[in-house]
Amino acid sequence: MKSNQTSLRKRARALPKVAPAKGRSSRVAKGKMQTRSLAKLPLPKELLRRMFSLMLKSRVLEERLIKIYKAGEAFFWIGGPGEEGFGVPLGMLVQKGQGPDFDYLHLHYRSTPTLVAMGMKMEDAVRLIMNRATDPCAGGRNFANHYCFPEWNVVPVSSPIGVQYSMALGTAHIQAKRKTTGVSVVTGGDAGTAAGDFASALVWSTRPGAELPMLITVQNNGWGISTAYQGQHGEERIADRGRAFGMRTCYINGNDPIESYMALSSEFEYIRKTRKPVLLEARVSRLYGHSSASGANLLEEEDPLTLFADRILQAGVLTKSDIEKMRDDFQAEALAAQEKVRGEPHPLRDSIWDHVYVGSDNGDWRKF
Repeated sequence: MKSNQTSLRKRARALPKVAPAKGRSSRVAKGKMQTRSLAKLPLPKELLRRMFSLMLKSRVLEERLIKIYKAGEAFFWIGGPGEEGFGVPLGMLVQKGQGPDFDYLHLHYRSTPTLVAMGMKMEDAVRLIMNRATDPCAGGRNFANHYCFPEWNVVPVSSPIGVQYSMALGTAHIQAKRKTTGVSVVTGGDAGTAAGDFASALVWSTRPGAELPMLITVQNNGWGISTAYQGQHGEERIADRGRAFGMRTCYINGNDPIESYMALSSEFEYIRKTRKPVLLEARVSRLYGHSSASGANLLEEEDPLTLFADRILQAGVLTKSDIEKMRDDFQAEALAAQEKVRGEPHPLRDSIWDHVYVGSDNGDWRKF
């Protein structure tokens, strides 16, 4: 089994490099997977510091969630270590708020970096994985990383793969009908694009004269649980599928937060202006495997946090002592969150019907 897993990892690392996609692609889709010049970074230093801080905070939080699971204080973990280089810029750029005037987020279960960048407290992620009644997302009755924040238009994350792509059509339709500047953002993994919901999103978002303001993203980590990407896709890139629908496409190195930030900025601007969809594919890593079901152990893949740290150190944006202090502070915050949540109550039997409908209306079918 070990030799087979090693072989699969080698095949995953053989994924095609990021290069300009054919057809109508945005200008920022011209990056390479190799590290770029370490000097003269194209974003302001304060923005770079904030971006790195959020990436580090997300990583520390996810590693704390894994420790909580391995200590027997949670039943399951699934998360996004390795996706910080894309998820954090996404969270920084969304228009956060409630209602069609703001961006809707239809996320998948590797979106902790995005929520951290939007301002989620560590303790709320801990409450979710430890299934506490104080969990604001589901009252302690959902899996780790299955977030829901109505006040930020974060639609409940669902375990069934790909359903978010169809759900996003609904919010985008309302945004188009009301002529807002809001965008419906939908994220998912490469394996989820095999579902019919993904195809439906491409069809319904691109109807001539009835296009929808959607940012359709695929975070391609090279895996579908334990199945490698290469044997499952006939197309060179998933983003290529958008060409058949005449939609704008973008293919980027999602392990590069600077490239991600610039690409996302460009695509958001395009969608807000034209009210037409974009299909964006980001190549990312999966550093702790699929989930706790596969062990949640660190794997040898490209680490966006380490690569970004090297660049900002070389550019003088931060020092090693700055980063060490950040890490120490975030680790202390994560540990304090675990200790606090440990003393909070589990949900009671009577609350099983809560959080079924909007506004927490009781969902007990026997009372209808």
